[in-house]
Amino acid sequence: MPDSSADPLRPVLAVAIGDPAGIGPELAAKVAADPEIRSAARLLIVGDARVLERGAAQAGLSLDVEVRRPGQDPTPGERPVLLDLGHLDPDGITLGEVQREGGAFALRNFREAIGLAASGVAGAVCFTPFNKAAMRLAHPPYDDEIGFTAEVLGLADVPAKEFNILEGLWNARITSHVPLSAVASLITYDAVLEGLRLTDRSLKDSGFPAPRIAVAGLNPHAGDGGNFGHEDDAIIAPAVAAGRREGIDAQGPFPPDTVFLRATKGAFDAVLTMYHDQGQIAMKLIGFDRGVTLLGGFPFPICTPAHGSAYDIAGQGIANPGASRAALLLAARMAGRGAVRQAA
Repeated sequence: MPDSSADPLRPVLAVAIGDPAGIGPELAAKVAADPEIRSAARLLIVGDARVLERGAAQAGLSLDVEVRRPGQDPTPGERPVLLDLGHLDPDGITLGEVQREGGAFALRNFREAIGLAASGVAGAVCFTPFNKAAMRLAHPPYDDEIGFTAEVLGLADVPAKEFNILEGLWNARITSHVPLSAVASLITYDAVLEGLRLTDRSLKDSGFPAPRIAVAGLNPHAGDGGNFGHEDDAIIAPAVAAGRREGIDAQGPFPPDTVFLRATKGAFDAVLTMYHDQGQIAMKLIGFDRGVTLLGGFPFPICTPAHGSAYDIAGQGIANPGASRAALLLAARMAGRGAVRQAA
């Protein structure tokens, strides 16, 4: 039976251990031992006990988790629970190398964590860094976490988007993992307006009462009045105006080469960009090792550090847990707000 002494409004986070050849196991051990995270949420770690133990050894930590097996009640109490799937011997993994076995391990953990959230056991999903090349070796159709989550949940069409977050500044985008040559054709009035709606809703869910959103233009100088393209005036500006009529505090389109300067000085809470690198380059320059990625638009939040699996330092015990810590605290805050709403 679940631990009745655990605060029902302190959310459960399902934390999938990421690529075992990288820093994922080390980071999983570090966040499991973090007192602030443990006070903010009840942790349900998904993976293999042997992999987590190796991560703890790399981090120089002693594990303080309860081990449960599939079929047992996974609901954590005061101590974190490790749902031990028993599916990978870490001695068969070479640190710092892309391997099919590592990708299969991460995918199984992620699928299980999504299922735990979908069934109501967890209020949010988090994961330590994946390696997409390894995941594609294990599952060739794998594109990204949004597509995989939609596949697991059986959602044919979901308006989910990826957000990058750094110390209160959010970056959302209209297009993501598509060729640059395809971006302009995907910038439509409906896409921009839906992006504004999802950004506004996600910011409010995370605790912003009245989020301020800047919208970046597509073209240099936001089109310069039509001199460098017409998408900014003909598509983006009307969508921003429609969002404002709905009560969204949005402005733009602004020249994309200066909008982040204004945002970092406090003029905006979020920047909605038109394509992947338009925002990613800026955010990673601002703080590569502190950023968080949120998948918004699903029935529950999904959070992860914005950096990768860091094969170059795997096994050395020096992985910075700052971004993972921030990801779990954001997930706890968002899931907790959802729990409060459901209990009201």
